[in-house]
Amino acid sequence: MKNRNNTPVVKEESLDPQDWTELKKLGNLMVNDMVNFLQTIRQQPVWTKPPQSVKNNFKSALPHSSMQLGEVYDEFKQNILPYYLGNIHPRYWSWVMGTGTPQAMLAEMLAAGMNCNVGIGDQAPMYVDQQVIDWCKQMMNFPAESSGALVSSASVANLNALIVARNSVNSSIRRSGINEQNKMVLYASTEAHSCIQKAAEIIGIGSDGVRKVRVNDKYEMDTVHLQELIEEDKKDGNIPFCVVANAGTVNTGAIDPLDKIFWICCKENLWMHVDGAFGALLKLLPEYKEQLDCLEFADSIAFDLHKWMSIPYEAGVVLVKDADAHRNTFALQADYISNNERGIAAGPEPTSNFGFELSRNFKALKVWMSLKEHGIEKFARLIRQNITQAKYLTNLVEQSEELELTAPTITNIVCFRFNPHENDLDLDRLNKEILMRLHESGIAAPSYTRLNGNYCIRVANVNHRTIMNDLDVLVNEIIKIGNEVMKEEEVTADC
Repeated sequence: MKNRNNTPVVKEESLDPQDWTELKKLGNLMVNDMVNFLQTIRQQPVWTKPPQSVKNNFKSALPHSSMQLGEVYDEFKQNILPYYLGNIHPRYWSWVMGTGTPQAMLAEMLAAGMNCNVGIGDQAPMYVDQQVIDWCKQMMNFPAESSGALVSSASVANLNALIVARNSVNSSIRRSGINEQNKMVLYASTEAHSCIQKAAEIIGIGSDGVRKVRVNDKYEMDTVHLQELIEEDKKDGNIPFCVVANAGTVNTGAIDPLDKIFWICCKENLWMHVDGAFGALLKLLPEYKEQLDCLEFADSIAFDLHKWMSIPYEAGVVLVKDADAHRNTFALQADYISNNERGIAAGPEPTSNFGFELSRNFKALKVWMSLKEHGIEKFARLIRQNITQAKYLTNLVEQSEELELTAPTITNIVCFRFNPHENDLDLDRLNKEILMRLHESGIAAPSYTRLNGNYCIRVANVNHRTIMNDLDVLVNEIIKIGNEVMKEEEVTADC
């Protein structure tokens, strides 16, 4: 068969379903299954190790032919859903991972259905994106004329801000780059997140350009040492350009002395950046006003909404006080993305003027809907609830003869270890074994770190599903497992 141009007719295809009714039925089933999964999450293990048979399923070759979507979904339910990381569970406190919400899960579906590229164009999602950034400025008490961007994570937000900080030193860097004469250095405490060093390597100053500032016994930056390092670099002909302050360190939740750091940055004409991945949101609580009062004076802030605001991954934010500096760092108006006076291309300023990405998903929708539904005051209450729970756990540890704190509890992170105070115990190995067995049991999932060289169990609580009783369970199980391990070792020694 041929068409009017006398060329063979080729059967045209689409990725849309052939039967929309069947898709609706399957879609309803998926939503109901996931809602039921979340509704009953407390009855499930925190984590289940994927068996080798499941892992082997993901070694099959690239599919060449079609498969019914219902069959694909069955594979998801059998081989993927039961073996999730665990961070949606009430007793998950590993690393610093948010819990998400069922409602925001639905917002993700809506955003995926619209499949917008929120990078350019006169479209409602661009204005939603702008409004969410404006709301984030209000949370941090940043001026309305400052700029910002939604990114994947605080790691990327930190990178974005440090690029702006670097370029603010010399306007020719975008053209000429950094040469050997430009020995630029930044300052961060020994407790700074590893992404700061990665960012330094990416922006061309290298890991040698990151000066590690000592911390005090509360794991806060020692500003006397900071000043000494700056003076040394100036004498050596290096170019100090930025201090990275922590608002909630990843190890212990410590907050650096922002007021002293701000004063030093003003005196030395340095960019002050705050890594507030989770701790910046403490700005919402009046009880942290004194510690975070100078947060709003920073030149830039990085923080996540997928941690303490329970937005589903990913949702990071960078705010920059000097919008022109932010724009001058990233804006590049190619002909194919310049704005027109009318039509689709007559929309707001492209988001690529404030970051590297041009193509961006509609991540603002889940934030917008969550804030509309709950209001910022509820999020503040939940943050306070997590801190109260962390203090409760701290009290449980202090009251136990078999547990000991390994760091002060400043915010929502509690570091401790099992220590029955017996001679000849390898406490590092013992606590690591306790933690691994705790994970494998599926009962609870704290994480770990090292403080002063000692292996510690670490609970980072940004979980809106946690209740006090979960922490009782945690402490009881750690003591139980610890004693079991010691008995096993006694039997082995006797043999």
